[in-house]
Amino acid sequence: MTRRHEYFKITKFARRYDRKTGKFTFNIAYETATEMTPRTIGVAEAFGLGIDQQQKFVIYDNVELKISPTDIVYITGNSGSGKSVLLKAIKQDLDEEAVDMAIIQPDSEKPIVDTVGKNLNEALELLSKAGLNDAFLFIRRFRELSDGQKYRYKIAKLMESGRQWWMADEFCSMLDRDTARIVAFNLQKIARQMGKTVIVATTHTDLLEDLNPSVHIHKRFGKEITVNYYPNAPARECSLVKEMRVKRGMLKDWIMLAGLHYRSHKVGAVRKVFCLIRGSELCGVIVYCYPPPNCFGRSKVLPKMAIQELNKKLSVIMRVVVHPKYRTIGLGAKLVRDTLALVGTAFVEMVAVMAKYNPFAEKAGMQKIAEQPPSREALRISEVLSGLGFNLQLLGSERHVKEKLESLTMEQLAALKDAFINNGHPRFMKEIRACRREAYGKKADYVKGVKDADLTKIAKLIKIVGVLLQSKVYLFWRGNSS
Repeated sequence: MTRRHEYFKITKFARRYDRKTGKFTFNIAYETATEMTPRTIGVAEAFGLGIDQQQKFVIYDNVELKISPTDIVYITGNSGSGKSVLLKAIKQDLDEEAVDMAIIQPDSEKPIVDTVGKNLNEALELLSKAGLNDAFLFIRRFRELSDGQKYRYKIAKLMESGRQWWMADEFCSMLDRDTARIVAFNLQKIARQMGKTVIVATTHTDLLEDLNPSVHIHKRFGKEITVNYYPNAPARECSLVKEMRVKRGMLKDWIMLAGLHYRSHKVGAVRKVFCLIRGSELCGVIVYCYPPPNCFGRSKVLPKMAIQELNKKLSVIMRVVVHPKYRTIGLGAKLVRDTLALVGTAFVEMVAVMAKYNPFAEKAGMQKIAEQPPSREALRISEVLSGLGFNLQLLGSERHVKEKLESLTMEQLAALKDAFINNGHPRFMKEIRACRREAYGKKADYVKGVKDADLTKIAKLIKIVGVLLQSKVYLFWRGNSS
């Protein structure tokens, strides 16, 4: 059998990239010849074709493009019009300066948090910026992600690459169009923040508003091409946000999305709930609660108050959750920003772990007041847990903790209980007292409670250790009338 490339060959593939001016100049043509088979000969005889003759097609005839190292370039056109050929030519000129999304091949067997970044903090930052800012997603494997999440992961890898030019053929062609708009908006936002160039090619023309390109190339069949240049400015918001509105919600709305949040579904004494709605679709929820008597960071912004006055003047943002489909387009910030003044209190506070990696509350107008490091008690207990073979990153995993506890000897279990006894923390005491149904308790009660605790109760204490090992951010908002 004759190979295809003998019947399809590029005869002219001239290009030139001037780094001083940012100009690319292309002259690209190809020729085709038809394979001599009984059927092709039959077609030639029926229609009077000269199949032994070469056919020449010019697809780029002295085309000049000016692309700077910070442009967003959107190449559109019908299938077969030459978009991929142009992208390939640009990539070959750029060589090591460019990274192609298609060549990113992640390890499908490892959690994605282990496949990006030099360390845990860098991994969380890259994944969060790309839109995978969910604790559950961090520990999933690439093959377990949805198509949209896989695109977001590859954006994280583009950031990690350090290359100046980011390229993608068939960009978002396999995604539903809502997800495509979100990915396009996110990509241009990140690239512009980092001063990178993006060049994407696709048959779809519906991404113009969300990608907001500074260069739009539309390729038609033959030599026809249209090139438009626009100001290089970021898209102000994803086009989907215009279709959303905030309204007063109920606890049942939180319950519908609670499974998407990495923390407990329990939210305490609820004051108000607000929803983000697109048509009839629930896109996000924010839950405001009454404040606890004490909270780190509060003394830096408020004087000491009686609990009655505190309840009247202060609300706590207890949960903010956005449907995974709509993450990275600023909806967390929108939920906070649009509801702060609606909750009805002069002050609002928020304590969050994720705020270190995704500062959506600050973007919404809240002020970062303090950061709480891991508790000393939890750090001491974590040393004991580590010595017993526990993975400190999996202290929230019931399966991991249960398996390790069941493998301990009586002496090791006693040593672990001693660590909790010698490093009492109010959260530990609250858990033991809750078991004993006592509002308050003495140290002796706590000691006895730990000694008598079964593996299930010890597992709950270990989960609390995992929470206390997290660094938390305290954020505060003061209303205009306060």
